[in-house]
Amino acid sequence: MPKSEEWSFSETMQPSADAVAFDLAAVLDAVVLIRAEVPDDAFTAQTLGTERTGNGVVISADGVILTIGYLVTEAETVWITTNHGKVLRGVPLAYDQQTGFGLVRAIGELGLPVLTRADPSRARTGDRVYLVGQGGIKHALKAYLVAKREFAGYWEYLLEQSLVVAPAHPHWSGAALVNEAGQLLGVGSLLMQEQVDGKSVQTNMVVPIDLLEPILPSLLETGQSGLPARPWLGLFAGDAEEQVVVAGVVDDGPAEKAGIEEGDLIIEVAGRRVSSLAAFLRAVWALGPAGVKVPLLLARDGDLLRTQVDSVDRNDLLRRSSLH
Repeated sequence: MPKSEEWSFSETMQPSADAVAFDLAAVLDAVVLIRAEVPDDAFTAQTLGTERTGNGVVISADGVILTIGYLVTEAETVWITTNHGKVLRGVPLAYDQQTGFGLVRAIGELGLPVLTRADPSRARTGDRVYLVGQGGIKHALKAYLVAKREFAGYWEYLLEQSLVVAPAHPHWSGAALVNEAGQLLGVGSLLMQEQVDGKSVQTNMVVPIDLLEPILPSLLETGQSGLPARPWLGLFAGDAEEQVVVAGVVDDGPAEKAGIEEGDLIIEVAGRRVSSLAAFLRAVWALGPAGVKVPLLLARDGDLLRTQVDSVDRNDLLRRSSLH
């Protein structure tokens, strides 16, 4: 992605203070830049890199910042930059695997506005929304809500309902999605390519903010959601013509240890037929919390194979912040 100082949206794509019903300057200033440094030997270093940059949203007056969790998971050092050039150290507070949210707290006084949180259930397809990255008006984008729908991620991730918006923001990670009242609807997670009104367009998948409310107190206190950890198999899978295909396995992870290979088709989970990634994940999680044994029926080169995966808690493999 381009460096923040090297690009801007055209004025026609930017919101203007005269055309919105909220304090645009306050919303812009509530979004900060997050830079995280992760040790080379961290579990996620190989897949997510050791230097990560994205956005964060100030959600409390005491300096708590909401972001997308992959930016700060296993981070040793976090730097926060405001629109006014102020730079502060931050500490990672939490990364929730189920929602994908991450929390950071600024060390020192931010002195920034706090975004109030919206109710995403009231958002409707076609609504005008705004995607805001750090950098002020030049990094704020007028958009609209394309869809509210289930999202299944190949990394063993599932949202019952995500928010999909277009056009896409090029600095989507942790960007603030706000409604026409200037309230936070969610934070940016992914860039996607899909068909909208018969045209291929880029969209952003946004994690809705209502998923944060039930777990926020526990995240702040312990760094964990307080919910039972889901079983993790250590595989990457996707949908292929009403089948679930393994795209890869994590080195020395549970799936690899169970003999699962790239290209395998997952037919059943504990005797339950699955024909989509979402159905596969639900079937695995229905067996119990992390540590449960997961029986699978696979298809490989025309043969049927049975195996059992000893699931683990993915959080046990990650470095934790010293704060917790």
